[in-house]
Amino acid sequence: MDMETGLVETTYRDALRRALFDAMRDDARIVVIGEEVGRYGGAYGVTKDLIGQFGEDRLIDTPISEPAIVGAAIGAAMTGLRPVAELMYVDFLGLVMDQLANQAAKIRYMFGGQIGVPMVLRTQGGTGRSAGAQHSQSLEGWVMHTPGLRLAMPATAADAYHLLRHALILPDPIVFIEHKALYARKEMVDFGAPVTPWGQAAIRRAGNDVSVVAYSRMVHIALDAAERLAERGIAAEVIDLRTLNPLDMATVATSVTRTGRAVVVSEGYLTAGVAAELSARISEECFDFLEDPVIRIAGEDVPIPVSPALEAAAVPEAALIVEVIARMLGR
Repeated sequence: MDMETGLVETTYRDALRRALFDAMRDDARIVVIGEEVGRYGGAYGVTKDLIGQFGEDRLIDTPISEPAIVGAAIGAAMTGLRPVAELMYVDFLGLVMDQLANQAAKIRYMFGGQIGVPMVLRTQGGTGRSAGAQHSQSLEGWVMHTPGLRLAMPATAADAYHLLRHALILPDPIVFIEHKALYARKEMVDFGAPVTPWGQAAIRRAGNDVSVVAYSRMVHIALDAAERLAERGIAAEVIDLRTLNPLDMATVATSVTRTGRAVVVSEGYLTAGVAAELSARISEECFDFLEDPVIRIAGEDVPIPVSPALEAAAVPEAALIVEVIARMLGR
């Protein structure tokens, strides 16, 4: 594996691979468990070549049984290892919610803090590959609704690296959702930079007219919209949440208090989704400073279509964000 240091151009996919390599090199307790994570290198290539570095005892190919993968990871975490379990698609969360929500999330509480589940569940979600209704969803709302589970959704290669490294030293179960449309995205990453603080949002673009709160791929869609809005004389501030549990409401509230307006962008479903929770929190915490109601721009409440055109229409796009914000400001 290329072990360049300093500022290096890399893809989101390779940043994740480097995070796993560095963490496994430093901590012999880390094992990777999942379908085709070993010889094949993972469904999206994140674990490619790692089996040559660490062997079959630490890159463990499993049967096609998501409950077995997550159940084994929980047991391994409770007995001294630090497993990284991989689900090929976030859509398969429905198969493992008993292990994840009833076991991993609650074991520390049920055992009075005497034992925990230091594991990471890596998976990917979102649209962009015409993969159909059962392989294209954004189900982070299920995870965010469950106390005891940490949740990271990095938008950049740098955060993919640093948040995964950080996740692999935390004592709690962490769901780490990667967006399938980001894997090939190239960016400059400093692998030697200080670890990205867990639970701290980032201001990706400063502005004074409206706060746009987003995460994962929607951060890039929001930045595209902000560029277009700037041509109209509207300065949109774009906030990348980076993690959804913990949720950095302090950064969001500081921004909204200054701009007086907020738009929340999420690829997940509109009804009872992450955008709904954020909208409610902003309304509660920033009510006295809001000039307009908080607006949610989220995925349509429909199964994700396989047609590329219909798939694109089912999730937020930059043009829609521009239209909503321009109308909000009367411009």
